[in-house]
Amino acid sequence: MPRSLSILLVGESWFTWSLHQKGFDTFQTAEYSEGAEPFISALTARGHQVRHIPAHLVDAQFPRTPAELAGTDVVVVSDVGANTFLLTKETFAQSKVVANRLESLRDWVAQGGALLMVGGYLSFSGIDGKARYGRSPLADALPVTLLDGDDRVEMPQGFAPSVQDASHPALKGVEGEWPSLLGYNRLLARDSSTVLVRHGDDPILVVGEYERGRTAAFASDLSPHWAPPDFVSWEGYSALWDALTAWLTETP
Repeated sequence: MPRSLSILLVGESWFTWSLHQKGFDTFQTAEYSEGAEPFISALTARGHQVRHIPAHLVDAQFPRTPAELAGTDVVVVSDVGANTFLLTKETFAQSKVVANRLESLRDWVAQGGALLMVGGYLSFSGIDGKARYGRSPLADALPVTLLDGDDRVEMPQGFAPSVQDASHPALKGVEGEWPSLLGYNRLLARDSSTVLVRHGDDPILVVGEYERGRTAAFASDLSPHWAPPDFVSWEGYSALWDALTAWLTETP
């Protein structure tokens, strides 16, 4: 039987503040949202355990050392920038020396861990270059190199990803044409990595190895808006994350 994995999903949450103006009067409203539910549901339905650390809880809950990641099979980083890991309250507000969590995550992968980064406005380089992973220790572990600046490719007309190697174990059970996606982060595949899915010359799904561990980069989103309802409800959606996380945790 397939092994049940312990998956740590980090990010996929946000706060929204709105200013309403009605003639002379104005007022504000605030809302908290999460985009993780489709991904979590897809993997739990396959028998995996998923722990979610929303972006605003990274400071308090994300492990500081490789040892603290023991028992975790896969770390998934999605739509939360490098600053959230690097600028803890202790460092930013109190000027204390603390562990570099992205350095620790990289070292955990090097020791045999598994890392997946999923695209979004604060993944890879991100909107206005604000995600900043290319300038972080985690850059070395990714199977892609990152653009220096805003790497978003917005495609409101939609695009159908093109599968390059349907026989790869990381795509096991993912059959048929992929539904359209609405955008992605432009990435450059490393020579040592394997591109499984493309759009034109741009890689959409890339897998590779980093020392004793494995890594993957999915350039688009796991939920709206880049991943529209047709993609999230697609039969291949759960198969994709199941097969990809299974491949990531195999011994290279």
